[in-house]
Amino acid sequence: MTRIARHGAATAALLLLAACSTARPPIPTVAHVNLGRFMGTWYVIAATPTFLDKDAYAAVESYRLEPDGTIQTTYTFHNGGFDGPVRTLRPRARVLDPGRNARWGMQFLWPFRAQYLIAYLSQDYGATVIARDARDYVWIMARTPTISVGEYRQLRAFVGSLGYDVTKLRLYPQRGSARDTRAPPRG
Repeated sequence: MTRIARHGAATAALLLLAACSTARPPIPTVAHVNLGRFMGTWYVIAATPTFLDKDAYAAVESYRLEPDGTIQTTYTFHNGGFDGPVRTLRPRARVLDPGRNARWGMQFLWPFRAQYLIAYLSQDYGATVIARDARDYVWIMARTPTISVGEYRQLRAFVGSLGYDVTKLRLYPQRGSARDTRAPPRG
């Protein structure tokens, strides 16, 4: 084996060991989701923005269970302000853990599916936290455009307990909320 090949193999082994030692456990999901109750409209209260919605206002995600068992999703928001252009995304989800219904694959572009984990769901189905094992994106959503400061703090702390950097959370302005006349605050 040449010196370069040995050096490359040693480097690869070290990187593999480092990756294994820093691997995080999977995000735990809720024990069970009643899909019928989960369907409908959810307002995005806060999230770690993606490149698509980094300047979203009035962001709303809606779910509809289809006869084939897939979930039609409609994500709508105004880009850049409440009067900004409306953007709509329509991914389709598939439940990956039938019976529990808390792990979904969200398909924006075939054949790729993004991980969608229901990590928290209030007993009244009024608030939820959607996470990913990579801890890159997270969404705090509610059935109403606003939640109390106390509830937000609890959900934010929950997100932090999952291993997310909560300083990356962005509040999403919703019409009718105290945040609807200014730029979205950070964290």
